[in-house]
Amino acid sequence: MSIESPIRPPTRWRTVLRDAGTVYSVNGLIGFIFAATGPVAVILAVGTRGGLSESDLASWIFGSFFLNGLVTLLFCWLYRQPLAFFWTIPGTVLVGPALGHLSFPQVIGAFVATGVLMLLLGLSGWVRRAMAMVPMPIVMGMVAGVFLRFGLDLVRALHEDAVIAVPMVLAFLLLNAWHAAGRRVPPMLGALLIGAIAVGLSGRFAPELSAASVLARPNLYLPEWSLQAMIELVLPLAITVLVVQNGQGVAVLKAVGHEAPINAATVACGVASIATAFVGTVSTCLTGPTNAIISASGERERHYTGGLVVGALALAFGLLSPFFTRLMLATPPAFIATLAGLAMLRVLQTAFVASFGGRFTLGALVTFPGHGGRHRDPERGRRILGAGRGLPGVVAAGKAGFRDTRQGVAEAENRCPSPKARAPSAATTSISPRPTIARSTTSGARATGTSRSATTIPTSTRTTSTCRSSRFASRWHKAA
Repeated sequence: MSIESPIRPPTRWRTVLRDAGTVYSVNGLIGFIFAATGPVAVILAVGTRGGLSESDLASWIFGSFFLNGLVTLLFCWLYRQPLAFFWTIPGTVLVGPALGHLSFPQVIGAFVATGVLMLLLGLSGWVRRAMAMVPMPIVMGMVAGVFLRFGLDLVRALHEDAVIAVPMVLAFLLLNAWHAAGRRVPPMLGALLIGAIAVGLSGRFAPELSAASVLARPNLYLPEWSLQAMIELVLPLAITVLVVQNGQGVAVLKAVGHEAPINAATVACGVASIATAFVGTVSTCLTGPTNAIISASGERERHYTGGLVVGALALAFGLLSPFFTRLMLATPPAFIATLAGLAMLRVLQTAFVASFGGRFTLGALVTFPGHGGRHRDPERGRRILGAGRGLPGVVAAGKAGFRDTRQGVAEAENRCPSPKARAPSAATTSISPRPTIARSTTSGARATGTSRSATTIPTSTRTTSTCRSSRFASRWHKAA
């Protein structure tokens, strides 16, 4: 499958000025604000917990916004669609535990390897097939286990610093419940503003600002190649980008009538991930929430102008990344924890639903505690082949899911006779596309017999459904 070609005729400034409008600019502003609030708080929370310095975090944020902003501008211009690229939030969360036992250059080496893998997959055109082969519940069980920490940190902030956390949570809940106000002020923006007021009134905000800490001076890192980092991070990062994030981005765009260039976006994610890795930024993805916001209203053919607004604002934010990083780090820890927790609530909800709402629930259940249980001490528990528990957890879950499916098929065959065994004769069970009714216009008996054979199909289906229910009940009984 070849890379999708850009739209013809090419976009020109005259076309952009004609398609621009207040609705699309506001949507772009709101989409950018979403990316610059909760997700940035996730970066700061993960990086601080992993021992990264302020300079490391500022460089990470520079790559997340400035370099990905360039990709956003390029794709919105070439394909005339709302194609916003930022960093993978689940991937950021997965990196957190790895920083406890890997050096930052080793993690960056895994970023580069992930970018190369995505680039090759994009050029091969196999991304659609690869996305279909990955059992989503198992992956989302891993993601839900890692995301659980942010929900627990939110609860802890409510207990330890209620003066700041409680007003933020109340503002978030109020704007979610009051839809008219929530459309004007996004819940995350309302929580940010109320939190900023609470921090200011508390008297605990005293950032040390200087002229040298305003403009970005990104660090350039030399990657270190570690087998342990490759095994632990490359495959999970690629899955979170291609399946979780890009899949979500493609889905929200398709829902409003856009056909995102999947292979071209995958190639862009690979190239951008390699470039941003050298400044310490996690892998690039086609974002879901931001694209959903900028395509939420207005004419479909003009949505891309909102993406251009997002890209332009991202460039400015990236250039000023040290300034914003110092402001955020000067706030009390409860402010960052609450903001990150609120930003992850919907994602955590989606992860739980995707994990335990369909097939492979046993595999998801195996993966979830394996990742949710390592928030306190990433070194607790032994590693397999030098890798952390991330990849072994996925392998164990995959084996459990495969065993789950194979055992269910075997039990179904033992408990329920096959259709051939239930059938009294081949003549009465034939449901071929050319039954004897079509030829037996003079034989009412044969037509009646064929009709009775057709009416037995729902009974067979109900029997199979009953056997399937008993099969799952027996399996869960054995598991208990």
